[in-house]
Amino acid sequence: MKYLSSMYIDNEMNLDEKIQFVDKIHSKPVFYQDTRALLLQEKLLRVPTPTNRLPARPPQPSKSIAWVKSIFNPLIYAAGGFALAGLLLFSLVPPHRVPTQSVNRFVIYEPAARQVELTGSFTDWQRTPLQRVGTSGYWELTLAVPFGEHRFAYILDGDRQMADPTVPRREKDDFGGENSILNVEARV
Repeated sequence: MKYLSSMYIDNEMNLDEKIQFVDKIHSKPVFYQDTRALLLQEKLLRVPTPTNRLPARPPQPSKSIAWVKSIFNPLIYAAGGFALAGLLLFSLVPPHRVPTQSVNRFVIYEPAARQVELTGSFTDWQRTPLQRVGTSGYWELTLAVPFGEHRFAYILDGDRQMADPTVPRREKDDFGGENSILNVEARV
């Protein structure tokens, strides 16, 4: 309906369309109110009053100032463009993030074991299986471990807990077993 009102105001209708438009206005009070409001706005835009009059045009600079502006304006725009490009570049390039964890390799020699698992504070004490390295008797696993001090142990064949023989720091756990203590530090 506002589209029709705009066409009427801009005189974009022929006489038959205008007649149909007027009939429609009289049949729908809401449409009449909208059209009247648009006409009042159009009147404000077309008829200058002290409140909607454009301000007087400022005095034009002298020719010497215009010449200086013609040289410096492109430089100002270029500097602004470079500044905007720099801001975009810095906002799109991700900041350097300091890692919060380290990738660690766990290796144990247990040729008689059928299965070896790792459990520890960095796995929430969930068991994580190690992979047999060929027929050498070695088992290995590579995990991301958060920085800090952690406790861990190996579980052999599903029921025998064993501390890592290559890690000298150990402590007794609450179940009569022994855990290795691993301190993972950030490397600078």
